[in-house]
Amino acid sequence: MHERIPQVVDRARRSRAGVLAQGAHRLWVLHPSWSTAVKGAVAAAIAWFVGHLVPAPFSDYPYYAPLGAVVAATGTLARSARTSLQATAAILLGALIARAVDAVLDPGAAAIALATGIALVVSGWRRLGEMGGWTATSALFVLILGSADPEVFVGAYAGLVVVGATIGVAVNLLFPSLPLTPSEVMLDRLRDTLVDQLEALADGLDRQEPPDEDGWTQRRRAIGPTLAEAETAVERSREAVRANRRVRRYRDWAQAQTRRAEALRTVADVVDDTTRLMADWERSDLPDLALGRRLRPLAAEALHTLADALRAHRLRLEAQDPAEREEAKEALDHLAAAITALRDGVRHAREEDDRDYFVAGALVLELRRARVALAA
Repeated sequence: MHERIPQVVDRARRSRAGVLAQGAHRLWVLHPSWSTAVKGAVAAAIAWFVGHLVPAPFSDYPYYAPLGAVVAATGTLARSARTSLQATAAILLGALIARAVDAVLDPGAAAIALATGIALVVSGWRRLGEMGGWTATSALFVLILGSADPEVFVGAYAGLVVVGATIGVAVNLLFPSLPLTPSEVMLDRLRDTLVDQLEALADGLDRQEPPDEDGWTQRRRAIGPTLAEAETAVERSREAVRANRRVRRYRDWAQAQTRRAEALRTVADVVDDTTRLMADWERSDLPDLALGRRLRPLAAEALHTLADALRAHRLRLEAQDPAEREEAKEALDHLAAAITALRDGVRHAREEDDRDYFVAGALVLELRRARVALAA
């Protein structure tokens, strides 16, 4: 009986329903905004229901509870607690500003202008973070809507937002987000961009004459935007890991992803520096070349092997198959050999030509830095 269970599971996965279920699950994990929307909707609905159950006169303002719920439920667990506190502080500050203005000015355009101006200045306070905008909203609500009974209105407004935020935090605690898959996709995209740039550079060097300025420009890839998106995604995952009950199952993956992100960031710097070195100093329109015909093939081979090591880097961190891990190790060994060959070539060229070859030496150092990052 127990021997048949894996067979049944395998057939279920291969069935039409199983394939559709796997596809739906992949879409779900690739779009964390969907789960965030569901959590926000559930938290808002619960908060609305609770808002009607609190004693009067607070129950006259039940719509403020969903506001707090949405603020708390639509971020990571660590962020939801922080934003809840910031939102509450912003609301209370806005209410205080409104009460102070109401004490010296009659209701009207002047009072609204003064309260809004002060609240907007206060909203820039760093400790309020992204919730600073609630200061002005709170000041206007209290000044305009709560003028009849300001104490009750302020208490209901702030109190129900806190109640809603507590519900939002609870929903986030029960169903915490852990967007490791989207981060992995962004890191894969960054890796592919870096590999494409390395291959483009190697192609430019692996020829009799190097490209001119326009030729190098055509080979330049936009690494910056992809790097920024990957770093944002990884930072979101790091934040989601804090106080997350699901992290025990995925701790190794989360740690490997952090190491991978750090390595790719270093390699991105190396690739950017190398692209600039080649485009500035190894051009067919320059009288003196940084590498020349003797060193260009060695540099091209080193860049090719760096691209190979970059492709295999994820296997080194995450692969369970010993053969795949050995493949990643061999890629690093080939990179080390290619760097050594380039270094020796630079050394011999200096001895024979009596030139400094500063750019070629800088390229060797950059490639070594990339290898150290990939081997860490």
